[in-house]
Amino acid sequence: MKWLKRILFLLAIIVVLVIVENYPKLNIISGYASKYMASSVLVGNHMPATINSQDLDVPLINLATTDYNKEQGFAFSNVYGLMERKAVDRQELGTVLVNDDYKEGEPYLQPIRKRNFDSIPYPFGHLPAKDTLFPEIDYDQLNQAVALPFGTPELQKTRTLLILYKGHLIHENYVEGFDQDTPVLGWSMTKSVLATLYGVLEHQGKLNMDWPAPIAEWATDDRKNITLNHLLRMQSGLDWDENYEKISDVTKMLFLESDMTQAQKEKEVVAAPTEIWNYSSGTTNLLSGILRQQFRSHQEYLDFPYAALIDKIGAHSMLIEADLKGNYVGSSYGWASTRDWGRLGQLYLNKGNWNGQQLFSEGWVTYITQPTPDSNGTYGAHFWLNSEGIYPDVPKDLYSMNGYQGQYVFMIPSKDLVVVRTGLAEFPEFDVNGFLSALVAAID
Repeated sequence: MKWLKRILFLLAIIVVLVIVENYPKLNIISGYASKYMASSVLVGNHMPATINSQDLDVPLINLATTDYNKEQGFAFSNVYGLMERKAVDRQELGTVLVNDDYKEGEPYLQPIRKRNFDSIPYPFGHLPAKDTLFPEIDYDQLNQAVALPFGTPELQKTRTLLILYKGHLIHENYVEGFDQDTPVLGWSMTKSVLATLYGVLEHQGKLNMDWPAPIAEWATDDRKNITLNHLLRMQSGLDWDENYEKISDVTKMLFLESDMTQAQKEKEVVAAPTEIWNYSSGTTNLLSGILRQQFRSHQEYLDFPYAALIDKIGAHSMLIEADLKGNYVGSSYGWASTRDWGRLGQLYLNKGNWNGQQLFSEGWVTYITQPTPDSNGTYGAHFWLNSEGIYPDVPKDLYSMNGYQGQYVFMIPSKDLVVVRTGLAEFPEFDVNGFLSALVAAID
């Protein structure tokens, strides 16, 4: 009996220790779930039951109980009744997690958008796409290739697929619940959108990528030599932990912080600029904060992405969500329809020219596709590369916007192709090389 009591006592201690160790993680889990639910309902126009059964049915996150309160307009989540989090709607700023800094009813600025619909066919306008046949395309091979991402739906989990060839729509496919107008969360594809805004400002003569990062706190220490180029290439040498499976720099930033531009700014140097390559969502949000500094007012900052780029190319479904302090979360929270993600890819294939207007310079494409040292040829400036053949059977000039769970916009200049694929699975479940190699083989 005495031994039994001792064993039970030890078990009780173990249970308490496990709870103490993992309790803070519940804040991240319920934060992720409530934020995702709110945005998926309010931006993505999905039903809460579908989000719970599909999007949130992933390890750890599926521990949460999550729902959307339609009457009051917010999502809420908890883990076994603990650490309840709430996410609320802020209209053109998307949704945001509530914390102690949130003041209900407090006024906030929103971007002012001008959505003009051009009377020319998609992708350059908003009329139906032209039905065009190309003699150099083997359509039997094409049909076999585009079937691959949907071949094992329970594994690959592809939701949407779109292909542009020579500026013409040659294929699109959507699973149930998605269509050409459904906004899709791009996750880290948003980083490429944020970088493009720097390209626009450079073309306007307002920025130079070799300028030191304009951060007063860095002026008197080792960080003073970090340039905009170093930040865009993720080679600043600043400390950062991009780990989504634990409480880390990135999970604390996305699910706890009111001002996401500060997390990377406050990190110490672990190497000189260019010595290491370290992927960092904090760096992108720092760049969002630096972008804000380029404007005289908060309103101008909020309007700029839409007036200078997004609505300029007719990507009217696109929305970049903001944090509680009104900074765009350029690391992670960009939404757009598959067609509008395709417009952005076509803009890059056109080297910044849209219907005769140059939005960023041709040299910007050369810049963002130049491999960054120590990235093994996989990364340029906020874009992913195939320069060292990570996709061995696909042209090496491929570059792409990549996001969590297999969100992709691929640009293949040598084949005049833009390919958009969205879903809930990436490599190895989704075979990027197999699909793209079959696709390019269909074009002579």
